Amino acid sequence: MLEYEQELRGQGKQRIAGVDEVGRGCLFGDVVAAAVILPQGLVLEDVNDSKKLSVKKREALYVTIWDEALAVGIGVVDVPTIERINIKQASRLAMKMAVESLGIEPDFLLVDAEKVDVPREQLAVIHGDALSQSIAAASIIAKVTRDRMCLKWDEEFPEYGIAIHKGYATKMHREAINEFGPSRMHRKTFLSKIVAEQQVLF
Repeated sequence: MLEYEQELRGQGKQRIAGVDEVGRGCLFGDVVAAAVILPQGLVLEDVNDSKKLSVKKREALYVTIWDEALAVGIGVVDVPTIERINIKQASRLAMKMAVESLGIEPDFLLVDAEKVDVPREQLAVIHGDALSQSIAAASIIAKVTRDRMCLKWDEEFPEYGIAIHKGYATKMHREAINEFGPSRMHRKTFLSKIVAEQQVLF
C-alpha cells in the first residue's frame, strides 16, 4: 500500500495527497471527495478500500487519519450541480474542491482513477484505494463523511431507507421511489436512465 508513495518520495516528493470520491453511483444525494496528505513513515494497519471495511473499522480509521494526517480536505458537490454538469464532472469538481481545501500545497496527487483539474503533478491509479495508503485514507474520509450525511438525510426523508443503502440503487430503494416518488435529493437524470435501461416505472 506504500509502493507509490515510496517511489515518489525517492523522487523528492514529500507532500503526497491521496484523492478519492464517494457517491458517484448513487441515485440520491451529494457526491463527496476527500484529499489526504499523510506523514512519511506512517503505516496505517488495516487501511484499505473503504467499501471493504466494516463500519466500526472505518469509523476508527477515520479518527486516526484525522489525528495523524498533515492535512485533510473535503469537497462536496450537491444534486443540482450534479444534474447540471453530469456526475463525472461533479466528481472531478468535488476532488478539486477537496485538494484546494487541504490548506497546504501538495507536491503530487495520487488519484483514484481520475484526473483532478489543478496545476499539480498527478497520477491516476486504477483501483487506487486498494493499492495506495494515501488514496485509501482519502476513501475512508470521504465514505465516513458521506455516510454521516446519509444519516441526516434519512431523518429528513425516512421513507427511502437512506441510512441503510446510502442512496444506491438497491431493490429496497427502487421500490421506495416507486411508492413515494423521487424526492428533491434524488438525481432525476439517474432515475430516467434506470427507467430506460431496466424499464422500471418510478
